[in-house]
Amino acid sequence: MKILWAGPNFLHPTTKGGQIRTLGILRQLSRRHEVHYVAFEDPAHPDAPEAAREYCARAYPIRHSVADKRSLRFAFEAAGALFSRLPLAVSRFESPALRRKVEELLDRESFDRMVVDFLAMAPSCPDLGRSVLFQHNVETMIWRRRAEHARGALRKMYLDLQARRMFEYEREVCRAAGHIIVVSKADAELMHQMFGDVRVTEVPTGVDIEYFERPAFVRPGAELVFVGSMDWFPNVDGVLHFVQEVLPLIRRRRPECKFAIVGRKPPESILKLGRTVPGVVVTGTVKDVRPYLWGASVSVVPLRIGGGTRLKIYESMAAGTPVVSTTVGAEGLEVHPPDDIRIADDPRDFAAHCLDLLEDERQRRQVAARAWEMVRANYSWERVAELFARVLERGGEMGPLARPAAAGQL
Repeated sequence: MKILWAGPNFLHPTTKGGQIRTLGILRQLSRRHEVHYVAFEDPAHPDAPEAAREYCARAYPIRHSVADKRSLRFAFEAAGALFSRLPLAVSRFESPALRRKVEELLDRESFDRMVVDFLAMAPSCPDLGRSVLFQHNVETMIWRRRAEHARGALRKMYLDLQARRMFEYEREVCRAAGHIIVVSKADAELMHQMFGDVRVTEVPTGVDIEYFERPAFVRPGAELVFVGSMDWFPNVDGVLHFVQEVLPLIRRRRPECKFAIVGRKPPESILKLGRTVPGVVVTGTVKDVRPYLWGASVSVVPLRIGGGTRLKIYESMAAGTPVVSTTVGAEGLEVHPPDDIRIADDPRDFAAHCLDLLEDERQRRQVAARAWEMVRANYSWERVAELFARVLERGGEMGPLARPAAAGQL
């Protein structure tokens, strides 16, 4: 197949869950198929388009500045979103230049399929009905959960508005898409419930088993670890909740227990934890997360908001580190608690699971071994990419990609 893939960014450095998932799939797809990749360039990483040779035959960088969420420009964009039909999470990525490039490529080349990677890229697709939309999350659920946990009446009102806008837009795009790929059975069922008779297929998340394999010697680190991008609100919310509500319960029995927060771009609320809470370490960006996973006794995933699937859980399992997660944190994953993961939503129950594993080495080893065997047998990137390719090949039911027409409704 010859595939045109439109994404929000290039995949190096690989620091976000969506990037990890896309890169894992494209590395495998590009071995058998011709992939052309168009995305926004990042001035901070000018070599990223060149590095794209690892996962595509041709790369097309597009200039488009996405405002930092901590900037004044983002504040103005958020205010302007009050009067926009598009939800803020989509309008930030709207780019006439990227759409023109996609139209040019469709007019010049003969592609078998186009992949629209993330909902925010839909405005850049002139032929959505004959394309495959790759949805890493059901975005509406993220915004609804954010509104549910919001503090302050004005913030809650704003998030409620964004959740409604996201629902209307996501429903429109999903109904228009030729086919949708989601990352879990739970997301597929949710889309049918929320958006009606949409064409959707589940392709699970994968993990690089060999990359995360635990070495013979491991340097001990913090007993508890959280690994995830700290510029993603659900991660920030989950970590704050853990430190405020769960960690004090653990420290009643283990007062010296250390907790490492490992992830890029932590906001001030997270940096403050490292300065004010003894035994809490905030690393910021690290070159390699594996030593933090290998050195921990337990990997915690205390998310209350989110969608899709959590790559951090399968990565922890591949690293041989047992996981304690909330229901939301493990949502959509084929896991089997309590054998290969521990699940709890109440702070006391979450703390109790952490303490059980921290204080019982035999139990830790059993949970870790069962989890490792489960991901090894079922979730290699080779298998995931094969399933993804089958969906694209079945896309013949959608008909061939058309030459671009004038900008449509989306």
